[in-house]
Amino acid sequence: MSNDWKARLGMVYSTDPDFKYSEERQPQADTLAPERQNLRVSLDRKRRGGKQVTLVTGFVGSDDDLEALGKTLKTRLGVGGAAKEGEIIVQGDWRDRVVGLLQGLGYTKTRKI
Repeated sequence: MSNDWKARLGMVYSTDPDFKYSEERQPQADTLAPERQNLRVSLDRKRRGGKQVTLVTGFVGSDDDLEALGKTLKTRLGVGGAAKEGEIIVQGDWRDRVVGLLQGLGYTKTRKI
């Protein structure tokens, strides 16, 4: 049994000894093949204190696959960033290199904005 107490914060106490707590999980979308993904690479400065970041948006798939792709990009570029909420954030202006890396990984429908 998982001891993740944060997931049960809104639960009301039950006196039923046979009660089994079940979490409602949203089904994640199946990850599309790289050649079917339609990724967009753009530069963003909003809400970042004037710092530039490269955004990769349009990924369709599970959070684990998004994290893996984000880690691959960050490792190959040697920079920091994050992968969350369906987008990959890479620190700095790396649009050209990110498009090249994505196309090398098989993402053919990648475009730079």
